[in-house]
Amino acid sequence: MEYRQLGNSGLRVPVLSFGTATFGGGNDWFKAWGSTQVEEASRMVNLCLDAGVNFFDTANVYSAGASEQILGKAISGLRDKVLISTKAVFPTSSDINDFGSSRINLRKSCEESLKRLGTDHIDVYHLHGFDANTPMEETIRALDDLIQSGKIRYIACSNYSSWHLMKSLSISERYGWSKFVAHQVYYSLLDRDFELDLMPVGIDQNIGSIIWSPLSAGKLSGKYNRRSGFPADARIAQGGSPVLEDDNQDRLYKIVDVLEEVAGQTEKSVAQVSLNWLLKRPTVSNIIIGARNEEQLKHNLGAVGWSLTIEQVKKLDAASEVPRVYPYWHQKQFPLLNSTVDLYKV
Repeated sequence: MEYRQLGNSGLRVPVLSFGTATFGGGNDWFKAWGSTQVEEASRMVNLCLDAGVNFFDTANVYSAGASEQILGKAISGLRDKVLISTKAVFPTSSDINDFGSSRINLRKSCEESLKRLGTDHIDVYHLHGFDANTPMEETIRALDDLIQSGKIRYIACSNYSSWHLMKSLSISERYGWSKFVAHQVYYSLLDRDFELDLMPVGIDQNIGSIIWSPLSAGKLSGKYNRRSGFPADARIAQGGSPVLEDDNQDRLYKIVDVLEEVAGQTEKSVAQVSLNWLLKRPTVSNIIIGARNEEQLKHNLGAVGWSLTIEQVKKLDAASEVPRVYPYWHQKQFPLLNSTVDLYKV
């Protein structure tokens, strides 16, 4: 297993982490993701550790806290061997203050997560989304207080815009408070919006990227192609996907055509090629892989330990490229945003 520095922190993390949104299945939304319970979760945790994956991602909102509870039980006796990432912001009850990144909600959410996880500290604590109603100074100070109290080790954000991220870093620097070391983002061969603003910010500010939904809600899993279309039992057909849908299936099939070609050359699967492509991208510290069962988990773990060639990366880049809006088409002339050779570690 390869390990990378998490942004501008001293923490080293495996390039793959295991996402536990499939643990619990506590409502219709999360049942569509999975409903793994403690016994199977424990086996999955051990499979990950055997492969060198010691980083586990969850959130307080996943199955109304059941994901955290199950993960906590699955890592019982293993806390010194694992890294835990969890999140807060979205509501878990009808309480009017049980939402957002206010001081009151972050302190309450952190305490509740610690209790469900059965631990005295969280290694990476994320803001699950941007809260436009709470002053950012209040949010960053509350997170810094949690670090000073020893309840969390590092802070990160998720689903921020580039200016939100830059503003938060500026506030941290101005007051001497802890900074975000990572940004959990949606990014895949099919959806490359992240590259326009957030990737350059990450390069400039040394912010590590943790990738969620790297297979675009399963659309890059190899199940969908020109021959099969979208089976009725597919996750995206059942709902429960946070990824916005579009009608551009031709673009998806164009990408999958090349993925299948490269998969044949490498003797890997479409999903494994999709994940390995992400590991070549700038700022990527970690990719969150999910699995409904042990077989899927073993398969996704096969995305590491080998490397795509520059030629294969370029071919996938070309198949997935989308027109850039202004001013990004104008900026594309600069090598940092345009050169495969400069950007990829092959």
